[in-house]
Amino acid sequence: VQLQASGGGLVQAGGSLRLSCAASGRTFSSYAMGWFRQAPGKEREFVAAISNIGVSIIYADSVKGRFTVSRDNAKNTVYLQMNSLKPEDTALYYCAGKQSFARVVATVSEYDYWGQGTQVTVSS
Repeated sequence: VQLQASGGGLVQAGGSLRLSCAASGRTFSSYAMGWFRQAPGKEREFVAAISNIGVSIIYADSVKGRFTVSRDNAKNTVYLQMNSLKPEDTALYYCAGKQSFARVVATVSEYDYWGQGTQVTVSS
């Protein structure tokens, strides 16, 4: 599967953005999906994950209550709604996919497919 992330941009602190990740192929509903981010000089970190049909969802503590992950399997797309953005949310955001059923996957090493990343910059 190929993944294409979009929706990043420059926003003021307190603002919102919605990231999208479009997947190719006809088996998207068999993939667990995740969002990760990487700031300059830091390791890639987990943000949110959703199981293949969206029953199970988990978030990093740093984004809980502000970010919402969702998916539309009919459109082969996973979303990350980001509200109340903070300067520390500034990073390159990646979506990732792994063929997996009824699981959420939160570790970088478990994912098989990655999008190209979309930049989110939050100004103070």
